Formats: sequence, C-alpha cells, structure tokens
Amino acid sequence: ADTSQRLVLAAKEELMSVRENLHKSLDDKLAGVDHRERELRKTEQQLQERARALDKRTQEISTRLEQVAGLSAQDAKMELIHGLENEARDEAAALVRNITEQARKNADREAKKIIALAIQRIAAEQTAESSVSAVLLPSDEMKGRIIGREGRNIRAFEAATGVDVIIDDTPDTVVVSCFEPVRREIGRLALERLIADGRIHPGRIEEIVKKAKADVDASIVEAGEQAVYDTGIRGMHAELVKLVGRMKYRTSYGQNILEHSKEVAYLAGMMAAELKLDVSLAKRGALLHDVGKVLTHEHDGTHVQLGVEMATKYGEHATVINCIAAHHDDVPHESPVSVIVQAADAISGSRPGARREAFETYVKRLGDLEKLASEFKGVEKVFAIQAGREVRVVVTPDHVDDAAAARMTDEIARKIERELQYPGQIKVVVIRETRAVGVAR
Repeated sequence: ADTSQRLVLAAKEELMSVRENLHKSLDDKLAGVDHRERELRKTEQQLQERARALDKRTQEISTRLEQVAGLSAQDAKMELIHGLENEARDEAAALVRNITEQARKNADREAKKIIALAIQRIAAEQTAESSVSAVLLPSDEMKGRIIGREGRNIRAFEAATGVDVIIDDTPDTVVVSCFEPVRREIGRLALERLIADGRIHPGRIEEIVKKAKADVDASIVEAGEQAVYDTGIRGMHAELVKLVGRMKYRTSYGQNILEHSKEVAYLAGMMAAELKLDVSLAKRGALLHDVGKVLTHEHDGTHVQLGVEMATKYGEHATVINCIAAHHDDVPHESPVSVIVQAADAISGSRPGARREAFETYVKRLGDLEKLASEFKGVEKVFAIQAGREVRVVVTPDHVDDAAAARMTDEIARKIERELQYPGQIKVVVIRETRAVGVAR
C-alpha cells in the first residue's frame, strides 16, 4: 500500500511539473508574439510616415512642375495626348499619300500595258460607210428601162422597197439612197437582180423585191451566227443572234456597228484575260452593248434602254445587262467587266478613221470647247488639240496661283461634262508658267 501511494504521488508530481513547463512555454510564446506584434505595429507606423512623406514630396514636385510649366497635370496630359494625335495623324496622312501615289502609278502602268497588249493583238479593218449604194449598169440605156413608161417602174420599185432611186447624168450608174441600211441593202440587191434579169416591170419588181427581202433576212441570221462564232460566244438566244446580225446593216458615225461590236468584244476579252476576269461575260457584254441601235428606228427609247430590254427578255446574265446599261454611264458600273467593256468601246470608237464627222461639226465642236474654257477668270489662251480630245488652258500667273489652277482643271472638266456633247473623254490641262528675267549690262 505504501508503494502504491508513493507511485501515485510521484505521478502527480510529474504531471504538475509537465503542466508547469507547458504553461511556462506558452507564456514565453505569447510574450514573443506580443513582441513581434509591437515590432510590426512600429514598422507599419514607420511605413505610413514614409508614405505620407512621399505623398507630400510628390505633391510638392507636382506643384513645382505646374508652376514652372504653367500647366495643370490634366492640361499637361491633354496636351501630350493632342501632340501624339497630331503626330500620328500626320504620319498616317503621309503614309496614305505614299500608298495612293504608288497605287496610282501601278494602276496607270498596268492599265496602259493591258490596253497596249489588247490593241497590238487585234488588227481590224474599218471603213466609214455612207447612206447610199451605187449600182453599175451595163449601159446608159438601162436607165430608161428602170424608169419605165411614165415612171411606173421606178415608182413601183420605190414603193416596194422604201428607198430612193437617184438617176442622173453619172454614166452607167444609178444610186440607191436610204437612211435605213436594211432597206437600202434590199433595194440594192433587188435592183442588181432586175438589171441582170432584164425583165423590169411592176409584177417582176414585186417578185424580185420579195426574194431580196428573204435573202437579206437569211444573211442577217448568218451574219449573227458568224459573229457569235468568231467571238467564241455560246448559248445565246436565237432572237439575240438575229439582232446581232442586223447590226451588219447599221452604222454609227459611219462606223459599221457589227464590226465595231466584234472589235469591242475582242478587246474586252483580251483585257479581261489579262485581269483574270470572266472572258465569256466580257465578250457577251461587248458584242451586245450596242444591240439596241438596230431597234431605235422601230421602238421608242434610247439604244441603251432598248438593249437592256432585249437582253433581259432573252435571259442574259446580270453582268451582261449591266455592261449594256452602263457603257454610256447611264447607270453605275456593278462589276469590273462592265468597266472593261466601256473602255474597249471607247478604244474602238476613238481610233483614227474609225468614225466620221462632218467637217463643220468637227470645227464647231472644237470652237465650242475653246470658248467654254476661255470663260474662266484668269485664262489667257486656250488650245483644243488632238482632234478635240485634249484642251490646254494657259493662265496668267499673277491672277491664278497653283491651288487655283488645280481647282480650275476640275471646274472646266465639270463644265464640259454639263454643257458639251462629245465622244470618249476630253483631257483638261491647265498650264501656269512663271518667268523671272534679269539683264546683264
């Protein structure tokens, strides 16, 4: 029993010793934590004091800078932003000018190259046509037979064909005259056959004229089919092919429309190929661009309106229809193909000798051009050159500066567009020349 009590007493003493050591350890740790907490608070206080000192110093520096610069911080910031904006805007404008100028140079060079290649690859013969056809006679005695007793044969012939037969003192020749080329061709063909047949009387005249009409109709279809074949176009409606054939007997400014349209098709096709565009659509639009001209004597409307109507009626592609509608700038261009067709049309029509104008009309057109340009203030001299396709305006340097000369170029061009009728384009060049003269004595 004594042993058990001693053991219990020893265990209690050991437990109390452990507890005391634990309390002491905890007290030491708490004291360390309190010390660290005091140190942290002290450090935090020091940092706050430093931060306040820095803020104060920053404010002093900012105030000093504002006093020196005469600007607030917000004003300085806005001035910096505005300066950067202006600098960026100037750099961007210079870059845009450089890009635009380079693109213009490249475009001009490529356009000239494409047009030159297209023109070099086509050699089309073109002669101006008139509104009369001459028919040779085996002898002058045939003139009397053509006239007939009391003029009955010639009256019957003119009534059947709708042409005028001109018989004068020209030896061994009579002239068939008519503004409508198909009727003129029927009259020429019928008269040649009557002369060859020798039997000239009203009954025979009607018979021969009827046969001549059928032959001309057949030649129209054949001409249309040949034109479509020559240009490599497929799938065109038969009625459109017939209208194309009728262009064989139509002229514009003395230029045969079918030959002109074929030439435009060749040029447009070559330019489209160079630009990697649809060659087939370019050729179709080019061949049909003047198709409305064969209908202008029979229907109301311009040749552009009639051409668009026919192309729409017979199911042509929208691009082809736009080529017809836009080749005189009546409507906007909807594709590069229509622009090519317009360019090819201008090239074909403006070739020297391709079209014919009366001399009086030509002189008047150039006179009107020079008169219009001379009406502007500061103009000293005006010269219309290159058959009226360029007008050069010499201005007095004392009254017109460089900027005004540039504006005058556009103003003259706009006035020409508004007030004058002309084929193709007219280039306006304003020349401002300054001279300084010194004398050595």
